[in-house]
Amino acid sequence: MKMECIPLLLLLCITGITPLKANGAESPSKGPAAAVNAQIDYEGFLKLSLEVAPYRESRRISVEDFVKFSAEPGTIILDTRSRRNFEQKHIKGAVHLNFSDLTKEELKRVVPSKNTRILIYCNNNFRNNTPAFALKSAPAALNIPTFITLYEYGYRNLYELGPAIEESDPGIELYVAPD
Repeated sequence: MKMECIPLLLLLCITGITPLKANGAESPSKGPAAAVNAQIDYEGFLKLSLEVAPYRESRRISVEDFVKFSAEPGTIILDTRSRRNFEQKHIKGAVHLNFSDLTKEELKRVVPSKNTRILIYCNNNFRNNTPAFALKSAPAALNIPTFITLYEYGYRNLYELGPAIEESDPGIELYVAPD
């Protein structure tokens, strides 16, 4: 998240203005009860995002540190892309857990200890834009919601691959499915 966005998000959180309200648009709901769902908390997400932003920024690491950390005991590389893309190509040694399956129970199964060092990466860490690493819009890069979700579930030993690299980068070894 760009640092200049934080004051705007903070203002939105404090005032309760949503993008629909800011544009003067009416919610497409069918009355007040239709919009209420305690299991979906957009304002909570915005607040959590603001809380996580400086922490996440301090945990974005170089390729060299990513490789060094990945070789140390008690570290996992977590890949939350689709199963299909993971099976086509991924960083060697990565563990797969689809983002849509990131629940407290699934995380506990895959990463039993919240002290485990977790390294994350996504499609947007690779410049090549191949089918296995298809680029997403930068604000929708999977690293962002993955980091926020892991943080929300109490995982704090998180590191994110920072730079965009080539798939051929000699520092990162990829598993590539046979043709």
